[in-house]
Amino acid sequence: MKKLTIALSLIAAFAVSQAFAVGDKEAAASKPSAPTMSAAGLPDLRGRTIVAVTENAYTPLNFVDPKTGKSVGWEYDAVNEIARRLNAKVEWKLSSWDLMIQSVRDDQFDVGMDGITINDERKGQVDFSDPYMVSQQFMLVRADEKRFSDEKAFAADPKLLVGAQAGTTNFYVAVYNVLDGDEQNKRIKLFETFGATVQALLAGDVDMVLMDASSSKGFIGANPGRLKTVGGPLGTEEFGFIFKKGSDLVAPFNAAIAAMKADGTLERLNTKWFFEYQP
Repeated sequence: MKKLTIALSLIAAFAVSQAFAVGDKEAAASKPSAPTMSAAGLPDLRGRTIVAVTENAYTPLNFVDPKTGKSVGWEYDAVNEIARRLNAKVEWKLSSWDLMIQSVRDDQFDVGMDGITINDERKGQVDFSDPYMVSQQFMLVRADEKRFSDEKAFAADPKLLVGAQAGTTNFYVAVYNVLDGDEQNKRIKLFETFGATVQALLAGDVDMVLMDASSSKGFIGANPGRLKTVGGPLGTEEFGFIFKKGSDLVAPFNAAIAAMKADGTLERLNTKWFFEYQP
């Protein structure tokens, strides 16, 4: 899917709002036949409502703030900012990861995000924006872990278990970069959400979870003294927003991403969510 770890190099930022509702896509504002250009040189969507969907379980990209109970994160802020620059509104929805790509493909939502890795297989199902983040996978473990310090030592001990979500980047890196290439390997324990894998790690039900550096920092910060990362990066991938095939939103989003990269907005979002934010 989606997530990877340490070298966090952002290329995009977008906007965020707070309204959430799970369900079918509601009637959106009528779409302009051809966006005009704003004074800033970006496409003007003339108040159009963009229905955006996320999972809300991938700290710090999209999650519920434990202090406020509000849905927040890097992707929320980025998409809300994109919409502001494009003269559009955002209507936020929630979806499980396993249904998200198909739902966007079927036009239930206008844009989807969840740290989704850009790859050729997914390009056959949906259109991607330009990358908004480059990330690498790392091994997140309990703070007192001493049995292994890299992927080779982990793979060599048949008693060690890894937690993952089926169909995600984390799952495939575990299969092909850490273990033996067998997607049915019994050492991989599957969970419905990304957060559930971390809870299983904390509870001792698994011994390692693969995660990008930024999200690792978020979970380590939320659990002081209980988690750490070990080893080096296990892959480099790019994250992008997803749209139905042929969506007229891809070009406007790409234009906003480029503008936000150029004026430092993406870097400010990095600082806010990966360094300043304290759970």
